[in-house]
Amino acid sequence: MITAEITIIPIGTESTSLSSYVAAAVDALDKIGIKYQLSGMGTQIESNNPQELFKAIEVAHEAVFAKGADRVSTSIKIDDRRDKNRGLVDKVLSVEKKL
Repeated sequence: MITAEITIIPIGTESTSLSSYVAAAVDALDKIGIKYQLSGMGTQIESNNPQELFKAIEVAHEAVFAKGADRVSTSIKIDDRRDKNRGLVDKVLSVEKKL
């Protein structure tokens, strides 16, 4: 399972509120049907297919441009584990069991 956390930041917006841009990116993820989780600082996505994962990142990035941003900065952190099929929920549960 491949998991990634993306943070997409539009630059030069009219307001300090970015929620409408985040909503546009998340709507794009919904349309392609990839599994994701929102957090207060980014969005986590997961897939078994690297092409699907990178396509999701591209679609979300482009959605922020389509919303009207002239410049977009996207940070990506990827965890590609191939020895076990563990997704986002599994990672959290593993930590919670140890608490």
